[in-house]
Amino acid sequence: MFKNVIMYRVGPEWSATVAQIEEGLDAARFVPCGASQEKSIGWIEPRGEAHGPLVESVGGQLIVKLMIETRSLPGSVINRKAEERVAHIEATTGRKPGKKETREIKDDIKLELLPMAFSKESSVSVWIDPQARLLVIDAGSQARADEVVTMLVKSLPGLAVALIDTKVSPTAAMSEWLITQEPPAGFTVDRECELKAADESKAVVRYTRHPLDTEEVKQYVESGKLPTRLALTWDSRVSFVLTEGLQLKKLAFLDVVFEGASTGKDDGFDADTAIATGELRKLLPDLLEALGGEMVKP
Repeated sequence: MFKNVIMYRVGPEWSATVAQIEEGLDAARFVPCGASQEKSIGWIEPRGEAHGPLVESVGGQLIVKLMIETRSLPGSVINRKAEERVAHIEATTGRKPGKKETREIKDDIKLELLPMAFSKESSVSVWIDPQARLLVIDAGSQARADEVVTMLVKSLPGLAVALIDTKVSPTAAMSEWLITQEPPAGFTVDRECELKAADESKAVVRYTRHPLDTEEVKQYVESGKLPTRLALTWDSRVSFVLTEGLQLKKLAFLDVVFEGASTGKDDGFDADTAIATGELRKLLPDLLEALGGEMVKP
């Protein structure tokens, strides 16, 4: 269900029932782009059933999903057509359009071409653990996560969230694990890593499917190349890549997690949600502890 994890703490003053969350999200339900619309964003049914609920509760864990649709036109196409139109105006009137008029021509061309542009849809799942006051966004970038948070705050009155920070930075912790070759309890270091020089060279060394408990890796880190990504496995159950920004990428639940799990079609969503949230509810606190604990903001 989740491929990425960006973690937030929900403010202590917010609380809402499932019905109240549903009402808030319904006011911003997703509507596809109109013919001349570049972007549309809104909430969709997490279970994928048309006209279904916008918030699903599974074992007390809440799942919502945001849809983003964009229409885009290649800048080269707009520029070429604008040049043709400017040249036509100059040839027929003897007058060369200025910068302001050229921008207006480009805007007109964009509106004319947008109905013919292909649209691209992407969705982002959000998990809210009300008891732990944890919010997790399955976004591949911080910019996309920020977009989701903005929509959540607009849709759910009183909601405030803050990115989780740790007392030890992921970079410092990953450096220590690679130098000492001693990962934190419950974790193992896998075979993928990215090291980046802190100086102006910004030199990058990447390892893929390569053992990291080597003298070469240790020397790179000791010489000043800082780990920005490191593949880890937790409790032989969940593998992921930890980034310098405390994001989890390439999240994968290993076979042992699914032993004894139901495979019925009707409960596929519920089973996937229960498994993913159940594992992450244990993994994430262990990871935060391995990074010195959560930084408490005043």
